Amino acid sequence: MESQTQVARGRPREFDPEEALSAALTVFWRRGYEGASMAELTEAMGITKPSLYACFGNKESLFRKALDLYERDKLCYMTTALEAPTAKGVAERLLRGSLAIQTGTTDPHGCLGVISTVACAVQAESIRDEVIARRASSDAALLARLERARDEGDFPETIAPQALATYLSTVMQGMAVQASAGMSRGQLEQFVETTLAVWPGK
Repeated sequence: MESQTQVARGRPREFDPEEALSAALTVFWRRGYEGASMAELTEAMGITKPSLYACFGNKESLFRKALDLYERDKLCYMTTALEAPTAKGVAERLLRGSLAIQTGTTDPHGCLGVISTVACAVQAESIRDEVIARRASSDAALLARLERARDEGDFPETIAPQALATYLSTVMQGMAVQASAGMSRGQLEQFVETTLAVWPGK
């Protein structure tokens, strides 16, 4: 009876889904959504195509799960950045957090979101739209924080919070592009220091 029950339940997975997803994230991060082939993904994940489909769905579904993992484990600094007491403190935490993730020694350089947005062609518009939608949510949170900072007198009222938020996001995205192109950490640190030096207000 026990043997029949075990058979009915099916064979247990022979891989750790979390480890496999982490491996897929690395491939997507390095190659972009379209550049990552199914053969490369399954090899890195140590699983077969049927196992990938059974556990994660298709490639698009796998990418969305990898993006969830990326946001949870790699972009967690963004939430704490918004808790800084001043707008300049928010900017510094975001810039230094971005620098750390883009120049680390264990992960690919650059930003998964930027890579996927720039590299996606017409066939992958849904992925591009997904990345843009997630970024819009983060941008809205940053804008709300900078609007509060303006109301608290952190920077002159003549400076629009929307423009300041866009400026900061553009600097971070530019850093990601440069990091993926091989720019050194020292050069990227100059972006951070220069941005903080010209930041308006306290």
